[in-house]
Amino acid sequence: MAQLKPVSLDCFAEARDEAYVVLAHLMGRLAPGEHVVRLGVTMDGQERPLTATLALTVEGEGTPDDLVGAEEKYFDNMAFLLACGLAQPLSYGVMYLCSPSDRVNGGSVPTIRAWHLAYAVLSECSAAEAAELVGGGERAAVFADAFGVHTEAEDDGEAV
Repeated sequence: MAQLKPVSLDCFAEARDEAYVVLAHLMGRLAPGEHVVRLGVTMDGQERPLTATLALTVEGEGTPDDLVGAEEKYFDNMAFLLACGLAQPLSYGVMYLCSPSDRVNGGSVPTIRAWHLAYAVLSECSAAEAAELVGGGERAAVFADAFGVHTEAEDDGEAV
């Protein structure tokens, strides 16, 4: 079982708020279809990562009015684990999004985007970095550059 380093309640509250913002920005960028978000976070001294998986369904026509569905308990698990990673200075991991193919790659294999978590900062990965981080488990996939999932005020790279 992971043993978290003590952090203040204010620090964790900020990390929790940021986790919800990250997930909201991620969900706001999704095209219609079935998507899966996976997150693995390892804390300092931990051998195996803690993981969370969130299935998302987007219904609509690719507009901001699309409906995004997620099972609440899985959404809460994802937000909590992401908040723990954002609050812990000695955490690392990867969050990746597996989405239906777009027309560019023929529609037959999923598209994967990844974000790297290190030292309480979640950063976008290029397609090459995503392939390196996730590639072993998702062989039949097209990797794409990740998009920003933070607020504009936090795009300067500051940690929570």
